[in-house]
Amino acid sequence: MTDPTFDIVSPEAIRSGRATDAYFERTESTLRAADRNPHVAAEVTADQFPDGEFELLAGLKDAAVLLSERSVDVDAIPPGRLFDGGPVLRIEGPYLEFARLETSLLGLLSHASGIATAALEARRAAPDSSVLSFGARHVHPSIAAVVERSALLGGLDGFSHVAAGEIIGREAGGTMPHALLLCFGKGNQEDAWRAFDETVPESVPRIALCDTFSDEKDEVIRAAEALGDRLDGVRIDTTGSRRGDFRHIIREVRWELDARGHEDVEIFVSGGLGPSELRELRDIADGFGVGSYISNADPVDFALDIVAVDGEPVSKRGKLSGIKSVYRTDDGGHHVGLRGTDAPPNSEELMEPLIRDGTVLDSFDYSLNAAVERAKQDASLVGF
Repeated sequence: MTDPTFDIVSPEAIRSGRATDAYFERTESTLRAADRNPHVAAEVTADQFPDGEFELLAGLKDAAVLLSERSVDVDAIPPGRLFDGGPVLRIEGPYLEFARLETSLLGLLSHASGIATAALEARRAAPDSSVLSFGARHVHPSIAAVVERSALLGGLDGFSHVAAGEIIGREAGGTMPHALLLCFGKGNQEDAWRAFDETVPESVPRIALCDTFSDEKDEVIRAAEALGDRLDGVRIDTTGSRRGDFRHIIREVRWELDARGHEDVEIFVSGGLGPSELRELRDIADGFGVGSYISNADPVDFALDIVAVDGEPVSKRGKLSGIKSVYRTDDGGHHVGLRGTDAPPNSEELMEPLIRDGTVLDSFDYSLNAAVERAKQDASLVGF
């Protein structure tokens, strides 16, 4: 008989530190046997020095949950800030308080930050368009809320996953898949569109999917005739193998709608899109659904390294010793320096107190709304 459980590591295993690499358990056992538990400072970094390649920080809410109620102090860059070299998070305390949490901590920050960075790239590619996250189907369902929160943090306008919305306190959006049209059968597209219109709540936009059985232009005209003034928009999701000149298809659709007095009907586009396609189509499409480009983004390659032991700077080869500060100058520059040295002129310190002696501070705002605003402002400042 098949095991009826899903292959999901439980939240309790993550919080307790069992979601770790085996060598941390062995390190912990060794240090306890040797009666060694030094006070350390450890920093999470992707790059040691700035190189001009900014990435967007996400995952801090989950990191705070992981590190809370332990005898450590934590400073971090708030979510929604762009970073380029130097630490994004620092832990200070007895090493055994957090040693076995490293694996999970890096995963929480790395995955979310990669998704958020890709979402911001999509947002900046079409700043005046509606851009929605359609990528939850490409990842394990247990992390759908991570995908959607990170996508919103990067500036996207909405997402599609229902359960993720329940977790992050936002309502999922979406209208109809090709399956609805297929269930009604070829030649019965009008029946499907009308049934949808008669069934779903009035708050749901009437956006008809128009590329299931026949030419996009043909189905768009038929949808407009079937729903009339109740039609809010059409979605074109033509698969890449049949797409041809996608820009030309969308321009044709716009022409035919306008020619029949449907200038207010919007055109939404989805299917294998990324920033380059959004830039190419943003002047003729009203909105986009972006899936795998965001959900399948490469995680940011964070590492956690000890940089001080019992107050003395130390590091492994290739890493910078000593506790550091990171700064944003008013011209958008990102700077890294030793803590306690002079800050660059006209700069702000990016790291803020997050946890003190295991307690998450109310002053650290990792709310989604605040992170979205930071990302928008930072992206403009640094020229992302």
